[in-house]
Amino acid sequence: MASSPLGRPTRGTTGTNRLRRNDRWIAASAAFRRADDPLVVDLGYGASGVTAFELTARLRRTRADAEVRGLEIDPVRVATADAQLAEVRAGRTPFPRDLRVSFARGGFEVPLADGRRPAVIRAMNVLRQYDEEDVAAAWRTMATRLAPDGLLVEGTCDEIGRVASWVDVRPDGSPLRFTISLRLAGLEHPSIVAERLPKALIHRNVPGERIHALLTDLDREWDRAASLSTFGATQRFLATVSALREQGWPVLGGRTRWRLGELTLPWEAVAPVAGP
Repeated sequence: MASSPLGRPTRGTTGTNRLRRNDRWIAASAAFRRADDPLVVDLGYGASGVTAFELTARLRRTRADAEVRGLEIDPVRVATADAQLAEVRAGRTPFPRDLRVSFARGGFEVPLADGRRPAVIRAMNVLRQYDEEDVAAAWRTMATRLAPDGLLVEGTCDEIGRVASWVDVRPDGSPLRFTISLRLAGLEHPSIVAERLPKALIHRNVPGERIHALLTDLDREWDRAASLSTFGATQRFLATVSALREQGWPVLGGRTRWRLGELTLPWEAVAPVAGP
C-alpha cells in the first residue's frame, strides 16, 4: 500500500457499463493477450468498484487467468470497493464469485507487490482535472510501471459510456495511437467526441490543430454518407471511415473495429502542433 499516492482524487463519477468500450479495447490488445502476466490496473476507478468488476469479467472471456487491481487515492473508496468485493465473493451480485480482482490505495506510482508489472494500466477520466502541461509527466510516471510490452490506456468518456476517446501510451511514456469510440445508433455527428477528448487534445480542437482537422473531416464525410442511413448507422460509419482513409488519413485497423464505432489513428496524425 502506498503511503503517499501520487496524484489527486478523481471526482468519483462511476456508472455501470460506463467503460464497456474501453474494456473491449483492452481485451483485444496484444499487450493483454500476449502478456506473461495478464494483470491489468484500473487506476482511479472512482466511487464504486463496478468498473473493475466489469473489466475483470470481460477480460476473462479472452484469458481465464486475467487479473485486475483497482487503485484509488481515497481510502474511503478502497473500503467501499472492498465491501462490494465481499458481496461478490458471497454470491450476492451478478458477477462470478471467483473474479480475480482486488483493490488498494495508490496513484500514478502504481504500487504493486512482488515487483509485478501490469500488462495494461487503464486510467480513464483521471487526467481531466489536471492541466495539459501535466499530461506528459503523468504518462511517463505510470508507463514506467508497465511490463516491457505493456500499454497505458488514458482517456475520457461520457457518463453513460456512449462517447469515448483514449490514447495508447508505450512503456517509455510516448503516445502510440489515438482512438475514438462512439455508439452509432442515434449519433448526430461524430464530433460530439470533442467534449470527451483526452486532456492532451481537448484544448487543441481549434483551427490549425490536427485534431480539429480530423473532426472537421469526420463530420463532413458523415454528412456525405447520410444516404446510407437507410441501411443503418453502421454502414454510414463504414463509408465515413473509408472516405477518410481515401483522403490520406492513416486510419488503422479494419472494418471489424470500425463496425464498433471505433476510429484509430497513429498519434502523430492528431498530435498537438506543440505538446505531448
